[in-house]
Amino acid sequence: MQALLEVILPVFVVIGFGYVAVWRGFFTSQGVDALMKFSQNFAIPCLLFMAIANLDLQASLDIRLLASFYVGAASGFAVGTAAAFYLFKRNIEDSIAIGFCCLFSNSVLLGLAINERAYGPDALAGAYTIIAFHSPFCYGLGITAMEIARNRGQSPLVMVRGVARAMFRNVLVLAIIAGFVVNLGGIPLPGVLRDGLDLVIRAALPTALFALGGVLIQYKPEGDARVIAMVCAVSLILHPAITWSLGTALAVPKDVFQPGVLTAAMAPGVNGYIFANMYGRARRVAATSVLVATALTVLTAWMWITVLG
Repeated sequence: MQALLEVILPVFVVIGFGYVAVWRGFFTSQGVDALMKFSQNFAIPCLLFMAIANLDLQASLDIRLLASFYVGAASGFAVGTAAAFYLFKRNIEDSIAIGFCCLFSNSVLLGLAINERAYGPDALAGAYTIIAFHSPFCYGLGITAMEIARNRGQSPLVMVRGVARAMFRNVLVLAIIAGFVVNLGGIPLPGVLRDGLDLVIRAALPTALFALGGVLIQYKPEGDARVIAMVCAVSLILHPAITWSLGTALAVPKDVFQPGVLTAAMAPGVNGYIFANMYGRARRVAATSVLVATALTVLTAWMWITVLG
C-alpha cells in the first residue's frame, strides 16, 4: 500500500490534473496538443540527449538487462500480432499495428517517473540504458514488419528506404544518436548550454504527464473489448513476466533489474497510437488500449513493485 500511495499515485495525480483540466474546460485540447509537442519534440529529446551523453556506458550497458527486456518486448509483439491475426481475424496490417501496442511500453512518460519515485534517481541508469535503444528497436521492428506487409512483392530497397525514412524522422531517435555521439566522442558541452538544457529538462516529465492526461480524454473506451483486453494482458503481464524470468535466469544486477522489469510493466505508450495513425490501421483499438492500460497501470505497477521488493 505504501508503494501505491508514495510512488504510483502522485504520478497519476499529475495525469489526472491534465485529464480534468481538459474535461472541465480549464485547458483547451489545442493547448494540450501544444504541450505534448513541446514535451515530445523538445523537452524529452533534451532529457534523453543529456542522459545518454552523461551515461557511464561501461558501467550501465548491461547486455543481460537489454536481452531480458527486448526479448520480452519482441515476444509481446509476436504474441500480439499473432493473436490479432489468427484469434481475432484482423488483417495483417491491423494485426501489426495491434502488435506494436504490445511492443511499445511507455518507458519515458510513465517509466521514468515511476522508477524515480520507486528506486530513486540513481536507479535510472538502467532505465536510460533501455530507453537508449527503445525507440530505434521498437520502431525498427514495427516499421520493418509493416513495410514488408505493405510492399509484398516489391524490391527490398523500397522497404529499406521506408524504414530508414520513418526512423530518421523520429526526434527521439535523433536525440539518442546525438547523445551517443557526444558520449563516445568525448565532446565537452559548454556550461551555458548544459544549464539551458537543464532548465528545459526540469519541465520534461511533469509537462509530459499533464499533457498525457489531456490527450487521454480524447480517446473513448470503445472498440473490440477482447482485442483491447489482450493488448493490456500482454503489455502489463506478459512482457514484464518474461523480463523478470530472463533477468532472474541471467542474474541481472538488482540495481538495473528492478527498473528493467518495472519499465517493461508500463502501459502502451502514446507511440502505439501514433504508429497506428501513421499507417491508418487499428486506430480505435490502439487509442482505447492506451487509455485502458494506462488506468490499469495504477494496480499492475503496484503489483510488480511488490513482487520486486
